[in-house]
Amino acid sequence: MKNPSLSATRRNVVAGTLTLAAAAAVGAQSATAATKKKAQAVGSNSHNSVTVTDGTRIFYKDWGPKDAQPIVFHHGWPLSGDDWDNQMLFFLGKGYRVIAHDRRGHGRSSQVSGGHDMDHYAADVAAVVEHLDLRNAIHVGHSTGGGEAARYTARYGKGRVSKLVLIGAVPPIMVKTPANPGGLPIEVFDGFRSALAANRSQFYIDVASGPFYGYNRDGVKSNDAVIQNWWRQGMTGAANAHYLGIKAFSETDFTEDLKLIDVPTLVLHGDDDQVVPVADSAELSAKLLQKPTLKIYKGLPHGMATTHPDVVNADILTFIQA
Repeated sequence: MKNPSLSATRRNVVAGTLTLAAAAAVGAQSATAATKKKAQAVGSNSHNSVTVTDGTRIFYKDWGPKDAQPIVFHHGWPLSGDDWDNQMLFFLGKGYRVIAHDRRGHGRSSQVSGGHDMDHYAADVAAVVEHLDLRNAIHVGHSTGGGEAARYTARYGKGRVSKLVLIGAVPPIMVKTPANPGGLPIEVFDGFRSALAANRSQFYIDVASGPFYGYNRDGVKSNDAVIQNWWRQGMTGAANAHYLGIKAFSETDFTEDLKLIDVPTLVLHGDDDQVVPVADSAELSAKLLQKPTLKIYKGLPHGMATTHPDVVNADILTFIQA
């Protein structure tokens, strides 16, 4: 694959139209009867996957001592559990058990037609957690994965979740509504859908090369390997899942989920996040959570867990050990 690059014109388009492109999630509001029920794994296709009640196979990675405290990582849109390599290796080295799954339709999980909404996402996580019998777990979610982790914790976390970390996360809600006047217009997300349908490969290069990591900012040196890895993860998943996932991450309202979360929650966000603007996400979430700790990093981008893992990992570790 050629090293991706953007012209000045394209960078401006991406930075403007995609002010919020990808990496996060929030889903359809109407819960089906199946997802309202307690999630349950009905079988296992292999050592590192679990088949949930609707037949979808969810892939996961599970590293470290089985008796160690688990940390569960929730990835952003349209990526996979591979996006947490820096964090998984770091916390594995600190003696923790680290788990990361691929969301349905993403990475190595089943490319299915349905269930691409936050209710199914959270239920799928619950099935993985129950399959592995994880307790006293810390859940860490980035972007769309932050929404997934919040909904999982609110609906299924009692007795299993000890702490929660939200990084550049989409809650409370991304789209502009009468109740959320600071959100992004629906036309922004319609633009995402159009770009994905027209040329998904180019769209993913544009997102990774520009706003996701802040590579469109003056003085910021881009990293081709990081861009290519983002593109690789995205293209491994299913186009239909990613297309429908845009509605999930942009239109799901997590307000009531956040109010229900009673475990200590660390909210991390960069003030130069061009994907999920901080004023309409982290700052609002911290006001809704029962036990929040809010930390905003000056100048850091949406993908700061990759661009600045030393900073992010250290702050998560301090929070976990407190």
